[in-house]
Amino acid sequence: MPERPHQGLRPAFRRWRARRPFWGGLLLALGGGWILLTEKASLKVVMHIGMQGLAGYLLPTLMALLGLLILFNPSQRLFYSITGILLSLGTWLTSNLGGFFIGLLLGATGSCLAFGWLPDQAPRVSRRRRRKAARAAGQGQGLGEGAGAGEPA
Repeated sequence: MPERPHQGLRPAFRRWRARRPFWGGLLLALGGGWILLTEKASLKVVMHIGMQGLAGYLLPTLMALLGLLILFNPSQRLFYSITGILLSLGTWLTSNLGGFFIGLLLGATGSCLAFGWLPDQAPRVSRRRRRKAARAAGQGQGLGEGAGAGEPA
């Protein structure tokens, strides 16, 4: 195993983040956390009300769990994201209109981002780098033509 010099935490985190649907999982977990924070009923009241009251805590807890699972087990992202969007939509009825729409929107956006993430997609290259590469290729091609033009055929 070759020894690599210590590069710091930031590049290591960027490499880890690039191999998973990071923003999708994070938004889904934040949506579940937001909905849990907006719950007003205490657990004693929820247990007294029954299953309908318990669903108000169960759905956002599962949303937060699915968000973490997307982060740490990205190979199952399709199942987690479909379940996450269903749970997010279910909080509309069970949890203060989905945490006053904020948690619902965070969860739905995160689920869609996780669903659409492609693991084998080439990294996006900025326009500036594409132009620089095109100029370098054009200059290299121009040098080759100029050197061959003076020689007899």
